[in-house]
Amino acid sequence: MKLLPFVAALALIFIRADVAAEARTLNAIEAARTLRVGLTGDYAPYARRAPDGKFHGADVAMAHALATSLGVALEIVPTTWKTMAADLQADRFDVAMGGVSVTPDRAAIGDFSVTVLRDGKRPIVRCSDAERYTSVAAIDRGDVRVVVNVGGTNELFAKANFPQAQLDVRNDNRTVFDEVVNNRADVMVTDGAEVDYQVRQHPGVLCAAKVPAPFDHFDKAYWMMRDSALKAAVDGWLTKALGAGDYDKALAAAGNDRF
Repeated sequence: MKLLPFVAALALIFIRADVAAEARTLNAIEAARTLRVGLTGDYAPYARRAPDGKFHGADVAMAHALATSLGVALEIVPTTWKTMAADLQADRFDVAMGGVSVTPDRAAIGDFSVTVLRDGKRPIVRCSDAERYTSVAAIDRGDVRVVVNVGGTNELFAKANFPQAQLDVRNDNRTVFDEVVNNRADVMVTDGAEVDYQVRQHPGVLCAAKVPAPFDHFDKAYWMMRDSALKAAVDGWLTKALGAGDYDKALAAAGNDRF
């Protein structure tokens, strides 16, 4: 008989744990005088966390500019691709930035800003294999080793398109490309901007596979919980910044960063 109240109390705890925290509105952000931006820090040229713990990259520069436009300070909140959705829903940050792709699952949770850029998945390989892995079919073979980072659209794409390949899912995106460099993997398929960045980081070693076109296309944007005033403020600032070429300049500057 004493078990029932305990079970009921335990169920109530679980129910409360499942309820997302109430996100901060633009008014709350302005009152706190701080904008919290979630960044994974493992996705150059958008956002990269250096060994000293500091964040660099195009979206880091844009995060500072957004905070300035709102008249508040910037607080960078580390997150991961695997936990980003839960962190956003738990109100650990106000806006997710750093190369976030627009997907239906994410759009069901919160609002996206206007499109920052359009990209597509492409393979990066050792330069000797640049003409070998030029299609999904060429990669989706039992003797091909595909490495991918956990928790984001790269993992979803790999699992959906390479069921026959040897798939190695890694927790740390910063070491994924070392697997290809050191011949422990053959291919990494990721967004074109990251392919281009990693090719510059590994000249003569890593190359973009000579595909006729990206495997798909998608938009990247900034992701936030639903507050019409916050979305309007982000969209208004971002539209002006894109029109002025600020994002292109930030990408160009980040493209030459080395860590």
